[in-house]
Amino acid sequence: MTDKHEFVFLPLGGVGEIGMNLALYGYGPAKNREWIMVDCGVTFPGPDLPGVDLVLPDISFLAKERKNLKGIVITHAHEDHYGALADLWPGLNVPVYASAFTAGMLEAKRNYERSRSEVPITPFKEGDRIQIGPFEVEAVGVNHSIPEPMALVIRTPLGNVVHTGDWKIDLQPSLGPLTDKQRFTEIGDEGVLALMCDSTNAMRDGVSPSEEEVAASLTEVIGKAEGRVAITTFSSNVGRIRSIAKAASAAGREVLLLGSSMKRVVQVARDVGLMDGVAPFIGEDEFGYIPRDKVVVILTGSQGEPRAALAKIARDELRNVAFSAGDTVVFSSRAIPGNEKAINDIKNGLIEQGIHVVTDHEALVHVSGHPRRNELQQMYQWIRPRLLVPVHGEAAHLTAQRELGLQSGIPEVPFVRNGDILRLAPGPAVKIGEAEHGRIFKDGDLIGDFEEMGIGDRRKLAFAGHVSVNVLLDERYDFLGDPVVVPIGLPEYDDEGEDMADTLYDAVLGAVESIPRGKRRDLGLVQEAVRRAVRGEANSVWGKKPLVTVFINRVA
Repeated sequence: MTDKHEFVFLPLGGVGEIGMNLALYGYGPAKNREWIMVDCGVTFPGPDLPGVDLVLPDISFLAKERKNLKGIVITHAHEDHYGALADLWPGLNVPVYASAFTAGMLEAKRNYERSRSEVPITPFKEGDRIQIGPFEVEAVGVNHSIPEPMALVIRTPLGNVVHTGDWKIDLQPSLGPLTDKQRFTEIGDEGVLALMCDSTNAMRDGVSPSEEEVAASLTEVIGKAEGRVAITTFSSNVGRIRSIAKAASAAGREVLLLGSSMKRVVQVARDVGLMDGVAPFIGEDEFGYIPRDKVVVILTGSQGEPRAALAKIARDELRNVAFSAGDTVVFSSRAIPGNEKAINDIKNGLIEQGIHVVTDHEALVHVSGHPRRNELQQMYQWIRPRLLVPVHGEAAHLTAQRELGLQSGIPEVPFVRNGDILRLAPGPAVKIGEAEHGRIFKDGDLIGDFEEMGIGDRRKLAFAGHVSVNVLLDERYDFLGDPVVVPIGLPEYDDEGEDMADTLYDAVLGAVESIPRGKRRDLGLVQEAVRRAVRGEANSVWGKKPLVTVFINRVA
């Protein structure tokens, strides 16, 4: 049987990039494999994707394998691990296994977005074992910056895989669980074919500081502050929110929560019992009646999001909440690559107002939820895998972990990227094919690829604007009234100070008049001539070629 069966790994996202994590594991003969999916995440668009709301993994590969997909397991409720589930699940319609907190977050998100896609969740928690097709899947507790994260042990007749998900070793977390050393050691004793391991901090030496150390530092910052204190952090970091609330209480301060996403997370955390022992938060309408040195605000906006609570405070746009000179804003977070400018703009805006800004450069106010090199080596010692597959990282992170794994004595560390079909067993690990993969885009309520969503044209519009031209011809194919030229996003005047619309108007006249009347019967010919003339004239006086839409009609 094993001669005909293979155990394969196929990442469709998250390997060669940060975010959009989606991994497939397949078991069976090449033409009839059964699959499970681990995680289904998104990433966020940069300025190169104007108008796009979310970036999702392309799962076209599963269109042919739909009947063979047996289930989806979600390791935790960070957007880069579960954020695409509601949009992609309706086309898959298979069982989904996740923790109570993840299920609550998915439902809260559905209600907030008024989505019609209800994803039924089968509860799955640390210590559980379930059978999904030919795979036995066990959840093992790990520590991370969100409640109820889990690593997975995936067992097959050809060997066992440990898929770590996001994790770190923290012996003093603000919120459990601990990364389960004993269970991982027992799994290592059982024998592990492959370790699929988080690479995010593989370039950082040592061990990550504990959340307890962050809590102590935040307590000190709050205690020394003379005015109001605002602390911005990732909304999903319930442990950090608990630490801040307790530090505020110790300093005799009330706590206000700002930001819709943070309020949703805290409500879900309360529902599953994770906010026990934390005093109720005050309402926004109470903020103005509390002395400046008696309040702490926990709020969204750590990544410079323009519509988040912190950005609104920086612009003084909130009705009931305002900060002023002498107050303190703490960034209890790290900058996700690509967000640095937006974050710095907010910091500078706050500093201009005389507000004191504290980051992890001034105090230990943030710690990562991912393992550094010594923690990775500890996991290797517990698991003792035959082969290591670095995941969850860009090329630099994956390469750093690959080198660390080889230095640590792991026999095989294959080179894997999104779309690679890696045969784990039988025999040595080897790439045996490549699957269709890539990105699709959510824009408003629609999802499609780059061309379907018109993203290329949007880039051109952002760079060079648009010109609309409407030309009416009479029965003799002469002008019937003046052409209408409407430039949008172009300079108002050309290089000689002439009105740009008038300059382009003259180009339209010249283009039509240059065509003999007999040939104007071909309206397509006239349309293209006008389009080319307008683009050419814009380029000659401005140096850029706008998009041009031309309407040519004949009135008989």
